[in-house]
Amino acid sequence: MPTTKPVHLYDGEAGALLSPTSYPDRVSLLPSEPTKPIPGDRVRIMWGQDLLSDVLDGRYRTVVCSVNDEENARGLITQLVSLVTASQWSANSVTSYARMFHDSVNIHAASDREPYILKYDLDSVLVLALLRPKKQDYFTLTDLARGFSTVTKMLQGRPDRRPVCTVSFLGAKSNRLVIDHDSKTEPTFETVLKTMYAAGFRGDTYPSPQMWQRADVGVFPNYPFPAGLDRMRDGSS
Repeated sequence: MPTTKPVHLYDGEAGALLSPTSYPDRVSLLPSEPTKPIPGDRVRIMWGQDLLSDVLDGRYRTVVCSVNDEENARGLITQLVSLVTASQWSANSVTSYARMFHDSVNIHAASDREPYILKYDLDSVLVLALLRPKKQDYFTLTDLARGFSTVTKMLQGRPDRRPVCTVSFLGAKSNRLVIDHDSKTEPTFETVLKTMYAAGFRGDTYPSPQMWQRADVGVFPNYPFPAGLDRMRDGSS
């Protein structure tokens, strides 16, 4: 029987230098389930990729992130408006617009369900920002579900707004995500993906940099995860 030669990834001795023992802080990417591809049926997880670089390279037409009406200096939206040269927005104007929107809603539509989605047109890219609910210093999973349901509607029938990507909302400094008002603890990445997917979102999701440092856990490149994962969980219970 002929034997298959191993595939070498690097030239020279780089493979040995880049062994797992040399770089313990990395994720182990697992293969997707070998099924027939179905258009628009997955959320792609961009492990190891840099969102800002990809946006500046023109890989996306729309970015989903968060904003609040108090201070956004540490948020992704501020980094975007400062790096996109055609943008006329600034950190101060981003926050001022969010505050003005909240004040207006409080007068004219106080009974509407939050969170609202604010549009920031940076010319080369559109930012759809979930506005953090008034009098909260966090988002809940319910907020995330409502927000992404609205985002999905804003993307429907708009090919000019695709490709689209989103942050994971985990590990955030300005607008943290919690399970609910009672627990105030951060949900799992799987729960976040499940919430986005159930709301109809089909795009790319960028994990937070903290999630890359999980050498002890294998990760998948897409959501939904393979069915075998649930079978493994059922068997371990």
